[in-house]
Amino acid sequence: MRDFAYARAGTAEAAVETLAGRQTAVIAGGTELLNWFRLGIAAADRVVDIGGLDELRGIARDGDELRIGALATLNEVGEHPLVTRLAGALASACLQAASAQVRNRATIGGNVLQRTRCPYFRAEEPLPWPCNKRDPGSGCASLAGRHERQAIFGWTQDCVAVQPSDPAVALAALDARADVLGPAGPRTIPMREFHLTQREAAAAGEPMRETRLGADELITGYRLPVSTAGQAYVKVRERASYEYAIVSAAADVRLAEGAGGPRAAGAGEQRIAAARVALGSVAQRPWRLTAAEAELPGTPLTREALLPVIERAMADAVPLPQNGFKVTMARNAAVRALLAAGGAA
Repeated sequence: MRDFAYARAGTAEAAVETLAGRQTAVIAGGTELLNWFRLGIAAADRVVDIGGLDELRGIARDGDELRIGALATLNEVGEHPLVTRLAGALASACLQAASAQVRNRATIGGNVLQRTRCPYFRAEEPLPWPCNKRDPGSGCASLAGRHERQAIFGWTQDCVAVQPSDPAVALAALDARADVLGPAGPRTIPMREFHLTQREAAAAGEPMRETRLGADELITGYRLPVSTAGQAYVKVRERASYEYAIVSAAADVRLAEGAGGPRAAGAGEQRIAAARVALGSVAQRPWRLTAAEAELPGTPLTREALLPVIERAMADAVPLPQNGFKVTMARNAAVRALLAAGGAA
């Protein structure tokens, strides 16, 4: 741990001003930043605490939008009645993240900015192996080493890591937008575009960049379209608590007219009118299955009908030698999420 200066921001604008110039880190809940410092992943000359900014708190409905402040904790989001009623996939994703103790501190603004859980990246310095994220140009140890938890979409020879955030998957599936404040003023970033795959970052000339958020910008909150459709978040992991997803899926399903509710004896099968679905822990960003979304309207809400639709949407998956199982696991998670969101699980 190296020494750094510490200050508390009085306003969001003041916090943004401190991000220019010297190497500055922002702290809110601190559940991730302190790990970065301990491992040597990040270092800062100064740390600016935004935890006291009430303007970045709160959860409220504003017309056809649900607004969530960046400093809302994961437990606050997951347990809030507006979120459980109007964005159930997000509530479920928040409550399946980390542990109850961590969720009491971790903020939804900071959660989407967490770094990969790749064990080669998370090692303490000095690193005993190459990692392009930690030492650009050194190589990717995971590519030739262990990579069963790594990407099946969007990876490159430089990096095969995935983005581990649970809420980010739900936010992407629900067409949420991040409100961002920077030196040029406020702007919004669609959450389905917020993170970058390695391939997208390389195409932009910054192969190790992970998000579209500028180094001098701050997330102030999120806006989600209000939805009355059924929603679900499915997380597949090795244990039921305090564990990151092997794969996950978030879904929002609206059934065709007359298809809602329990199916009466002899009634026709339920069919989907519209659906949105995103996968998590399969790429360095939440992976929207847009091809499936285009094909799902009119599809019966049955496992047998959904499986081929999801398989076609995942045809461009490129698994690594050790993680081909993730293709099947992600397909099944997406089907489970759709069935649960439609009330057929």
